[in-house]
Amino acid sequence: MAATGAKTPRERYRAQVRAEVKEHAWEQIAAAGASALSLNAIAKQMGMSGPALYRYFASRDELITELIRDAYRSLADAVRAAAADGADLAGLAHTIREWALADPQRYFLIYGTPVPGYHAPEDVTGIASEIMAALLDAGAALAPDGSATPFRTHLEGHRDWTGDHPAPPAVLHRALSFWSRVHGVLSLELAGHFTGMGFDPALFFAAELDDLLSVRA
Repeated sequence: MAATGAKTPRERYRAQVRAEVKEHAWEQIAAAGASALSLNAIAKQMGMSGPALYRYFASRDELITELIRDAYRSLADAVRAAAADGADLAGLAHTIREWALADPQRYFLIYGTPVPGYHAPEDVTGIASEIMAALLDAGAALAPDGSATPFRTHLEGHRDWTGDHPAPPAVLHRALSFWSRVHGVLSLELAGHFTGMGFDPALFFAAELDDLLSVRA
């Protein structure tokens, strides 16, 4: 009798096919973008019929959700591991950049242009909030001032993106500003907009972090 929790041969085969489908999906995304993702094209590459492949992923949206979930989980794990190792806010930003540079298509799937007609399920948002929680924890250590502003008051009633993190409004504001600026610079770099401008993107990224961290929001 198989040990408790052990996968059956059928389950192992199913997991193997699903993994192969995702590999082909990433290749398609790299070549033509997520909006061009086609289960039928993947089935042809794998020597399967379309209906056969739909036994493993019921729709294109289900496949996209799986890819997005994998990407967010990979990034969240990287950020949480860096935080556990004592990384500060700048260290977490560098972790995000290194993760993005290792696989730009994976980064753009979750932070780039939305796929037309696709809406991610709520559990994906939950994984994304883990990343923000790590930034909020690191931002709290900087002890920003607690002055009230209209936007900070507004944030008190809109905490869904934080996973209900108990950070005060000033820390919420700092983390959101930090997150927005880091991804702005990263998106420009990964899209190639710095090419030919004659400067080192890594040094520019570090300089932007220094500038952000020198201001107490």
